[in-house]
Amino acid sequence: MSKRYRFLIVLITLVVCFLFLLPSIRWYFLVPKEQQTLALESRKQIKDYSSGMAQEDYQELINLARTGAEVPERLNFLVPQAKKLYREAKHAAPETWDVYSVLSAFPGKAEVVDAIESHYADSILKLKELQQSAVQLGLDLSGGLSIVLQVGRTLDSDDPDDAVNRALEVLNSRIDRFGLTEPVIRRQGSDQIYVEIPGSADPERINDIIMGKGSLAFHIVDQEATDSFSRYYDAHPASTFDANGNLLDPSVVPADVQILGVYSKDRYGLDDFQGYAAVKKEVGLDGNHITSAVVERSSLDGKPEVTFLLDSEGGDIFYKLTSANVEKPLAIVLDDRVKSQATIKTPIRDAVRLTGFGIDEANNIALTLRTAALPVELTVASQQSIGASLGRDTIRQGLFALVAGFSAVMLFMLVFYKAAGINAVVAQILNIYLMLSVLSAFNFTLTLPSIAGFILTIGMAVDANVIIFERMKEELRLGKGRKAVIDGGFDKAFWAIMDSNITTFIAALFLSQLGSGPIQGFAVTLAIGVFSSVFTSLFVSRLIFDFSTDVLGSKNVSVTWARKREPLLAAGGVK
Repeated sequence: MSKRYRFLIVLITLVVCFLFLLPSIRWYFLVPKEQQTLALESRKQIKDYSSGMAQEDYQELINLARTGAEVPERLNFLVPQAKKLYREAKHAAPETWDVYSVLSAFPGKAEVVDAIESHYADSILKLKELQQSAVQLGLDLSGGLSIVLQVGRTLDSDDPDDAVNRALEVLNSRIDRFGLTEPVIRRQGSDQIYVEIPGSADPERINDIIMGKGSLAFHIVDQEATDSFSRYYDAHPASTFDANGNLLDPSVVPADVQILGVYSKDRYGLDDFQGYAAVKKEVGLDGNHITSAVVERSSLDGKPEVTFLLDSEGGDIFYKLTSANVEKPLAIVLDDRVKSQATIKTPIRDAVRLTGFGIDEANNIALTLRTAALPVELTVASQQSIGASLGRDTIRQGLFALVAGFSAVMLFMLVFYKAAGINAVVAQILNIYLMLSVLSAFNFTLTLPSIAGFILTIGMAVDANVIIFERMKEELRLGKGRKAVIDGGFDKAFWAIMDSNITTFIAALFLSQLGSGPIQGFAVTLAIGVFSSVFTSLFVSRLIFDFSTDVLGSKNVSVTWARKREPLLAAGGVK
C-alpha cells in the first residue's frame, strides 16, 4: 500500500474518531454546569420546569408590553415566530418588533406559553440526547440511581423463591446489555430487589426497562361499549371512578369488558392521557410466546415500528384471534395502558408489527420483549439518586494514575530511544485518542477497571514499539541505511507483535464472556486497546518514519545512543 493511501486512511480514521468523540467533548467541556443539571433531571421534572418558566416569562412579557419595551434577548426566538404569524395572517408587519407587537401576533396566551415552553423543552431534551451519546461515568466515578423493587405475586410459577431468582436474571439481562454499566442487582430480604445503576440514568427509561412485564396484551376493542361509556363519562365525569381508578358502577359496561386509558407520547416522551377505551378482558396473547423483537423503520413514512416473531403456539393463538375478528379494532396494551389501536385487516400468524410509538419507546418495548417476561410483578418501593462512592478523589486518583503511568513510560521511551521515542509518544497519544473515541461511539461506561485497562494497554503498546526499535538497532549494527533499517525493523517485528496481541485479545474475549460487571468493563477496554495499539504501532508509527524519510529528508535513524558500526564487508574485502 502506498504512503499516500496510508496517510489518507490515518487521516480519515482521525476525523471519524473525532466525530465519535465530539458528543463527549461537547457535554463535558462545552455545556455549562447548570444546563447539565437540567438535562440530567427526569422528563417529568423537565416538563414541570419548562412549564413553570413559560408561565413566568409570559408574565414578564405582559409587564414589559405595558411599557413598550423591547423583547428580552433570551426570548428573541419569539420574533421569527411572530413574523411568520403576521405573514400567514396577511397582516402588515409593524415597524418595530417590541413586546407588544410580538404578543399581538399570537392568537392568545395559550399559544405564547406553548411557544416558550417548546423552546425550553427542545433545548433541554437536546442536551439530554447529547448526554446519552457521550461517554458515561460508572457508579464509582459519578454515582447513579438506587431503586428498591417490591416483589408482588408470581405470574408463571408456583415457587415464589424461584420466580424471584429468575427475575434477577432477567433484570441483569435488561440493564447490563454491554457488561460495562456495572449494575448492582441483588435480593434484599425475601420480597425485595435492590438495584443500583451507574451514571445519570433517566428514571422513566429505567422504569420502562425494569417494570415492563415483557408481555404485550392484545385485546379486542368493543366499539359499542366504548361509545356508550364515553357518553356516560361525559355526563358523570366526577362520579365514574373511585380514587383507585375503579368504576363506581360496574354495570355501565358489559361484564366481559374493562375500561383502560388510551395514551400517546407528548413532546417530553411521557405518556399523555387521550381518553378511554372499552376492551375485552380476555387476553389474546402474552409475551411468553415472543421469540424475537427488533425496531425497524416503516418503508412508507419512516416512523419506528416494533416487529416481533411468535413461536408456533403463539402463532396459532394469534391467528385464531385475528381470524375471528377481521375488521374489528385491536388494542395493543402495555402495562394496562392502551398504546395503540389498529383494525384487523387480515389474519396474522407469526410476525406482528406494532406502530404508533416514538423511537425511544419502541426501543424500550423491543428490549423488554427480547429479554423475556418477568415472572413476578414488581413495584417501585423507593427510588433515589446516590453520590459517587469515592467522589472526586476517585476521579482525581484515577486520572493521576493514568497520566503518571503514561508520562513515565513516554519519558523512558524518549530517554532510551532518542528521536524514535518521539514517534512512540505520538503513536501512544493517538492510541488513547482512538480508545476514547470507540468508547464514546458505543456509549460505553468509563469506570476504574476501564482506566486500569487503559494503563495496561499503554504498556502493551509500548512493548510493540520496543520490539520494533530493538529490531532497528540490529539492522543498524549491520551498517544498513535508514530505509533498510526501518523496513527490517517493522518486518521482523510484525509477527512477534501480532502473536502477543492476538493472545491478549483471546484472554480479553474470554474475560468479557465469562466475567461480569467490572471484569467485563476491564476486558472490553483491553480488547479495544489491542486493536488500537496494533494500528498505531504498526501502521501509524511506520507512516511517521516514512514521512521523516521522504518529506523531511532524514538520512539517519536516531534510535540508540550507541555509535553506528561500520559494515563488516567492504568493497575491497574483509576489514
